[in-house]
Amino acid sequence: MVKKRVIPCLDVAGGRVVKGVNFVDLREMGEPIALATRYSELGADELVFLDITATLEGRGPILDLIERAAAELTIPFTVGGGVTGLDDARSLLRAGADKVAVNRAAFDDPSILTALADEFGSQAVVCAIDARGGEVVTHAGKTPRGRDAVDWAVEAVTRGAGELLVTSIDTDGTRQGYDLPLTRAVAAAVEVPVIASGGAGEARHLAEAFEVGAEAAIIASIVHERPERLPELKAELKEMGWNVRT
Repeated sequence: MVKKRVIPCLDVAGGRVVKGVNFVDLREMGEPIALATRYSELGADELVFLDITATLEGRGPILDLIERAAAELTIPFTVGGGVTGLDDARSLLRAGADKVAVNRAAFDDPSILTALADEFGSQAVVCAIDARGGEVVTHAGKTPRGRDAVDWAVEAVTRGAGELLVTSIDTDGTRQGYDLPLTRAVAAAVEVPVIASGGAGEARHLAEAFEVGAEAAIIASIVHERPERLPELKAELKEMGWNVRT
């Protein structure tokens, strides 16, 4: 059985890690590299850095932060935010990222996913999908796009995405559990790994996401406040019978 992955996600704005509820009311949680290094030490399988203001501010990725992260980290990490095409992705991978996540740009022009997969391999291409009420939204959750998230997930994989990062804005930051119907529907519709995101509050929630088909689960709030919770979560998952690295 493939090991399930537990992945801390660091939403970055203004050079700091932030976290909110339903994509609003952001609170500062710490310095990105310090937190990322701590998670690596505590047994994170991977990390995700998301520059949540890049698209709104119309700028490219945070390359300086990624270069510093690559110098410190010993685990794979994905970077999203401000990726609009091959040049941005190439810069991030050269800076040390293992995968690039594309959200709004891919939705606007799905051929970007194909170009990225052709150049770097689909294993390096993550399509990030934010959804509210099952509908795709972009621009940090501010712009509804009138398309079903599962339908877009299927096309994204057809176009070349090797992994999907599916975030439910409805459950994000609530600590009440992931959006299981959304996660189940996407996982059933595609043959690439699906990362569940938005709503983790305890180990049981990760187990539920794995049960409906997620290959990995994003955690944020519950470990930003106390990083030592990470190995505890993995130990609890192990006790529940899930194949995770400890």
